[in-house]
Amino acid sequence: MQNKKLVLMSLVSLFLIFLGSAYIYKNNQSEKFENMLKTQSSIFQREHSFVIGNSNAKVQLVEFFDPACETCAQFHPYVKEIMKQNEGKIKLVLRYAPFHKNSNYAVMMLEAAREQGLFMEALELMFETQEYWVVHHEVNLKVLREILKTIKNIDMGKIEQYMNSEKVNQIIKQDLEDAKKLEANKTPSYFVNGKPLQEFGLENLKRLINSEL
Repeated sequence: MQNKKLVLMSLVSLFLIFLGSAYIYKNNQSEKFENMLKTQSSIFQREHSFVIGNSNAKVQLVEFFDPACETCAQFHPYVKEIMKQNEGKIKLVLRYAPFHKNSNYAVMMLEAAREQGLFMEALELMFETQEYWVVHHEVNLKVLREILKTIKNIDMGKIEQYMNSEKVNQIIKQDLEDAKKLEANKTPSYFVNGKPLQEFGLENLKRLINSEL
């Protein structure tokens, strides 16, 4: 009986040590990225980054996303709603992390649409139609081209030209380098004023944003 108590106490102690270690690790990670925001703010927002909302907002919400990511598409309207409810208080910084096969080409097309002032139109259409141009986690570029053709006033000739430019390759390269430094190894990955969303989930994201508001 005494041995069982000792074993139980040992297990409880180990569990408490594990919880304490996890808590310390999360706090250290959060402090690490907050310090990076102070000393290397450009790692969160580059000159080329697409920003939505008030540039002087109290809260900077950075999202590393992949146009071919199903969860990114699902979270997009939720993030829009959060920003609508806190108008002027949040700026959304969109960064690329094209982890799906051939999704770098989807990013190229999105940036090419941006050159024509059609970034949001292209992004939202991509998310809405994702089930047609992403098959088994791989981008079907031919189908995506046909879908983007439906955007009013888009010039597909310019899209093709821009996709071959060095500028868009450098944008993707830089975002992937920053994602690696920030340990954003899945999409979507969120950072709120430099603090990472460590436990993924909509309610957790809302809590993290509200804590900064």
